[in-house]
Amino acid sequence: MANTNFTDQVNQALTPVGTAERVFSWHDHASLWFSLGVGLLVMQVGAYLVPAVGSRDAVIAIVLGSLLGAGLLAWTAKLGCDSGLSSAGLMHATYGSYFARLPVLLNLAQLIGWTTFELVVMRDGTAAIAQQSLGLSLDGTGGIVVTTLLWGAVLTLLLAGSMTQLVRKVISRVGLPLVIASLLWLTWQFGGQLHSKGLEAFWAREGDGSMGMLSAMDLVIAMPVSWLPLVADYARYGKSGRSALSGTWLGYALANIWCYALGVMVVSVAQPDVNLVSALLLAQGGLIALSLILVDEIDNAYGDVYSGAVSAHSIKSSWTVRQWGLGLALLCTGLALVLPMHSLEPFLLLLSSVFVPLYGVILGRLSGVSVRLQPMQRKVDFSAALLWLAGIAVYHLLAKWAPQWGAALPTLALTFGLAWLTRANVSMNQLGEPA
Repeated sequence: MANTNFTDQVNQALTPVGTAERVFSWHDHASLWFSLGVGLLVMQVGAYLVPAVGSRDAVIAIVLGSLLGAGLLAWTAKLGCDSGLSSAGLMHATYGSYFARLPVLLNLAQLIGWTTFELVVMRDGTAAIAQQSLGLSLDGTGGIVVTTLLWGAVLTLLLAGSMTQLVRKVISRVGLPLVIASLLWLTWQFGGQLHSKGLEAFWAREGDGSMGMLSAMDLVIAMPVSWLPLVADYARYGKSGRSALSGTWLGYALANIWCYALGVMVVSVAQPDVNLVSALLLAQGGLIALSLILVDEIDNAYGDVYSGAVSAHSIKSSWTVRQWGLGLALLCTGLALVLPMHSLEPFLLLLSSVFVPLYGVILGRLSGVSVRLQPMQRKVDFSAALLWLAGIAVYHLLAKWAPQWGAALPTLALTFGLAWLTRANVSMNQLGEPA
């Protein structure tokens, strides 16, 4: 039976979670994914959309992209909950025990990157708050080191505890009400400013044509897609697949729409030379609201590192998930000290090109069957591997030659459909008997 007190004898990442440990209710799923969906990075991407496509199309892209992306996330959550397998386990069941190491390692690399991003965002936000409230400059080398190590220490401390207890007792009961209150306040403030400037003028604002509607949806979908390789690591602790699906979908979709919309509102009322964090601080009560959102960012970093630890444990099980988590937290803290903050949009789209077809194949192969890993599972499922690699190529070809059609949704539909049609050739000894 799997548990959160990991041992060296069992590969916990590839072992289904036992019934006794399935403690997450609908509220836990919704709270976790609402909290993970809130972030300054999401608001920043929302701010990118308005200059490119205009206000009306930006809002449409945000709503449709969030619903579709969160739906894909929720579908994967249900699969993880029904099977009790982690994301690494789902990859093993689909691609084979040997080939699955490639997407697992890619996932680990992107989680290290995301955690480093989160630490940089928290560090920069802390510096902005200190400058605004105390007149204290933390932009120098000493300030950067201190604030980075501070957030790295908080992350490391959280990883020493229980994941399920953190979600149920801290995020659901304390973090969620505080972050909702901060979002409501910021919405009131910037919504009021937008109303005073004229909603008709805002709605009529046109973009510069640098991005089409479907391309904008791709950028919106990229954010929930970046969570696809993580969601099963948490959903596997759910009591039922239905609650995992609905809670994840509602929680993440609401947060994604809300934060993207806030980014749109902020960029629509702020001065052109004012960045997102500064604009939030200049709002009435913005210091408190931004501080609460900044604190909420730590659970994003935690979510990345915990899932990265599960992925790493699937490859080297002699290290426990907790040991891997502590090691990855220290690594990301070090990287945040030396790596510059790169452009976010290409990074997000690159992740989508890998994980959209990866999970298109997983969902096509595993949906509707009772998934469980077998000791004699094949090392490489060549048809699944080829479909994934072909899906990556299709994604990039569409992005280059037919950007007006978008890339994420056509690639997802293609890989899912082909994986579904070819799964009759997959050994049921590998996947388990049909449900």
